[in-house]
Amino acid sequence: MPSNGGLLPKLRPRRRSKKPITTVADETPPSPPVYMRTTISSISNLLRYSPWSSAQSQLHLLPIRWDSFTINQVLKTHPPMEKAWLFFNWASKLPSFKHDHFTYTTMLDIFGEAGRIQSMLRVFQVMEEKGIAADAATYTSLMHWMGKAGDFDGAVKAWEEMRSRGCRPTLVSYTAFIKVLFDHGRPREAARVYKEMLEVGLTPNCQTYTVLMEYLAGEGKFDAVLEVMNKMQEVGIHPDKAMCNILVQKCSKAGETSVMAQILQFMKENFIVLRRPVFLEALEALKISGESDHLLREVNPHLSCEGMVEEITDSEGTSTDISSEKIDRRIIINLLAIRNFVAIEHILSESLDRNLLLDSNILSAVVHANYATHRSTGALTAFEYCIKMRQILDKSAYISLLGLSIRSGLYQKVLEIVEEMVRANICLGTYLVSLLIYKLGCSGFPDFSEKLYYLCSTDQNTAATCTALISAYLLAGEVEKGLDVYSRMRNEGIPVSVGTYAALIVGLEKAGRPRDAVVYRKEKKRLEWCYHSRGTASLEESLCDCLFDGGYFLHIMVRQHSIV
Repeated sequence: MPSNGGLLPKLRPRRRSKKPITTVADETPPSPPVYMRTTISSISNLLRYSPWSSAQSQLHLLPIRWDSFTINQVLKTHPPMEKAWLFFNWASKLPSFKHDHFTYTTMLDIFGEAGRIQSMLRVFQVMEEKGIAADAATYTSLMHWMGKAGDFDGAVKAWEEMRSRGCRPTLVSYTAFIKVLFDHGRPREAARVYKEMLEVGLTPNCQTYTVLMEYLAGEGKFDAVLEVMNKMQEVGIHPDKAMCNILVQKCSKAGETSVMAQILQFMKENFIVLRRPVFLEALEALKISGESDHLLREVNPHLSCEGMVEEITDSEGTSTDISSEKIDRRIIINLLAIRNFVAIEHILSESLDRNLLLDSNILSAVVHANYATHRSTGALTAFEYCIKMRQILDKSAYISLLGLSIRSGLYQKVLEIVEEMVRANICLGTYLVSLLIYKLGCSGFPDFSEKLYYLCSTDQNTAATCTALISAYLLAGEVEKGLDVYSRMRNEGIPVSVGTYAALIVGLEKAGRPRDAVVYRKEKKRLEWCYHSRGTASLEESLCDCLFDGGYFLHIMVRQHSIV
């Protein structure tokens, strides 16, 4: 029983805060977060550039938790082999840490890549002695490096041991073993393994096709190479940089310049470049055959544009402008490859001043690259260039611009982008229009929401877009405008869905009008009953409900699925 008679709870005296008074000048900003990739990079640099005695003492001072993931990621950065081995042994002596099959596999992979096959096999032996079970990745690494070192029997033994121990070969395992068989003159056995891979349900990837085409090219069957290259694209697998470099090198050695030209054309269309040694081999092959190297240089501006710039500078006449345009395009492709976005912005500004026209594919690529790195300035520079030069981007580039603008709070720019899309006859779709209207309203710009609605209302005057505008007005405190839109929906016969009522209820309650919200809550329940009676909702109603009443939409979908 409380001492005060049990009528009131006993109150504790409120303690005064002893926090010292600080001024703005005294406040120190919080330390920026240290990401794991930064930590891994720092450890790798420590191993790479410091003597082991110094690195070892600094490793002990690092305030991190040494686990298998951290050790493995450091090893995967490929520090010098000796340092990697010292680091591996140092980690094994850490308290409460034991190497697992991931760290052992990475370490033996490092020895295999360095050609130290005996050291690799010793690591594998220690792994077995400690009772650590090897997986398919471990055996695949053993098989690959022994095959590359010329030990065909050892590679086959690793393949058979993997299967006998119950490790199911992966796609990477099959691909590696097929390459081993091809490299050692066993095409029939390779074909049998390839057929087995298909029978177990594994689909070839780009690396598998690379192994097949490398063998075909080595046998001089370039028609078959092009046939495989076309078939893999038909199933949605596109050649990558490694494949293109291998094929161009094979063509150069065989003097197949016509096949090389087709591969170079593909590389040009997909912004793929050659490694410098392969470029020089191809250049020499074209020179010997007496054919033009224009396409080769156009595909690889990072290796040839400097010499071409000098030629253009020395030339005179009206062709200078055309050549400068080509140079700008090639330089941009090169800068995209090395992600030098600041230089690209300067080139776009200079091209605009010189009234040079860049094609829309390049500009779209610039937008996509900036979007991938969350850089709004470079993407918007390309957008401004398109406006002034009357160029049209692809739809995905415009959508990327919308995403960057919203993240950066550039809501006026959202309207400009939508205007350009409408001018280019690019359909935004009801879903995207509704999201943009709603987002602008939530951000406190109902006027922008209204402009965007009327800008797209010709094709997108639906329940979802009208509800988005209602929600934008209500969340911004402009209740009467929101109710006017609702009245217009009823008068013009635009379907009113459960999501519409949900938006009205939330907006009115937030605006301090709960009595009005009660009216629409009743209407919402009535419409929900109609949904249950029908057993389904129209596509337009479903979209609106999904956006503004997600919980109920999920219930409807579950109910329909159970009926089916």
